[in-house]
Amino acid sequence: MADQCDLCLLGLIVLSSLLSGSSGDDHVFISCGENVRLSCNNALSDCTSTTWTYYNRFSHSAVELIAGGMKRKHTERHESLSLGSDCSLNINNVTIEDRGFYICRQYVNGQKQRPDARVFLHVLHVSASSSSSSSSSSSQTEISPGRSMTLSCQLYSDTGYFCDYLVRSQDMKLLWVNQAGVDLQTDSRYQISAPDPCIISLTTTLLNEDHNREWRCEVTQRNKLKTSATYTVKYSVDSSTLIPVSSSNSQKKSSPTTSAAPTQGVTTAGSLLRVIVSIVEMAVFAAPTVILLQIICARRAGRKDSQRPEEIEIEPTILQ
Repeated sequence: MADQCDLCLLGLIVLSSLLSGSSGDDHVFISCGENVRLSCNNALSDCTSTTWTYYNRFSHSAVELIAGGMKRKHTERHESLSLGSDCSLNINNVTIEDRGFYICRQYVNGQKQRPDARVFLHVLHVSASSSSSSSSSSSQTEISPGRSMTLSCQLYSDTGYFCDYLVRSQDMKLLWVNQAGVDLQTDSRYQISAPDPCIISLTTTLLNEDHNREWRCEVTQRNKLKTSATYTVKYSVDSSTLIPVSSSNSQKKSSPTTSAAPTQGVTTAGSLLRVIVSIVEMAVFAAPTVILLQIICARRAGRKDSQRPEEIEIEPTILQ
């Protein structure tokens, strides 16, 4: 019975915030995996008076995260929480479970000070599924060219009617855009549907060139971007569809390592053999030339030697 009362009280708080549009309420939009900061606009000069409490409709309970400026160690996500110097609540690596209603309160000597600071955290998440014939799977290894892929983008809030209210009454939209930021609603290649105000899906048949392509789901309010979540297609290694560059490079690099030593030995032996053959050929062709030169030189030397005695003998005769 107490749980039901807590749930009813939470519902009244949320509903009154929606209807009154209290300026003290803060709506924060974030995508899964990112870090978020929840402001406490009623903080005193000393954060030791600050208490952060988390309410979740699905758990039917309230969890005290921060008390007296200190983290509660019993919380499930103790490691992901921290208190900022301005008494803000920081959440690292946000998950869908973090969506909900947060209240920052100030207590001095057990007495509540100032009005509550209320923060609604909305989390955007994208999931993918691919199908071939009658089978479907969300496994990344099943995504390949020629298959139909569906991307589902959902804005998670603490209550379903709250998300519906935001989309219908606060001029909020969910849309799919490409890497250039162009709305894919008008592209005939994509089938876009919105089965729920806070869910929008994109279906398309994958092409070879879609490898590493990015699609982005955006949440806008009055044409102002609130947050976005992306999905990048990564094909599995399949020789019939794509050959990764890394694989071909590794093959090119691996083949020389196994044959480098034998090839180098064969090349060295072949080069040495060619040098020897060249030397022999030069010797064979040069030998007759050398012999002929030696004969010519010898003959010339013989002629000079035979002429010199005659000249010596004749010269005295002429002088007489």
